[in-house]
Amino acid sequence: MKVIASSIRKGNIIERDDGQLYVVLTAESFHPGKGTPTTQIDMRRLSDGVKTTDRYKTTEQVERAYVEDMNFSYLYQDADGYTFMNSENYDQVIVPKEVIGDQSIYLQEGMNCVLSIFNGVAVGIQLPARVTLEVIETEPAMKGQTASSSYKPAKLSNGARAMVPPHISAGTRIVVQTEDGSYVERAKD
Repeated sequence: MKVIASSIRKGNIIERDDGQLYVVLTAESFHPGKGTPTTQIDMRRLSDGVKTTDRYKTTEQVERAYVEDMNFSYLYQDADGYTFMNSENYDQVIVPKEVIGDQSIYLQEGMNCVLSIFNGVAVGIQLPARVTLEVIETEPAMKGQTASSSYKPAKLSNGARAMVPPHISAGTRIVVQTEDGSYVERAKD
């Protein structure tokens, strides 16, 4: 299915002229003051994991591979990879570590994800946009520091690091964006 380059997003599967399938790692559109707007797409070839970068005019057509997006629930990780269960028919699928990539740090047991299935094989994953995590350790707030001032580093319950506002202390549950690990808000629970 042909789509314009500017509509490609992280996790999409595209088919290049060489007939190979690639998963999109990042897609960034550039709109210079002068000249033609372009979209730069960083991608990884599914067959062997080789990474490549292409630059397209934003209106140029790109072949998006037909993949079926299905809802799965994350179960556990073992030596073979990450095991997910289809929410409708209870079939289990093992997804290799290479497909999940660095997003694996945000996987939580029972989390609902969307797996992109191509010819019966999981080739991509979409996590929920946000996850709730607990702050394990952070620096204490400095006296006189206002809420609008700089953020401070914090270690989260999944091992990731995030920058949080000064009023957040250890033991606080926060909401984090899964795309870039950025702080959104204090959890409402």
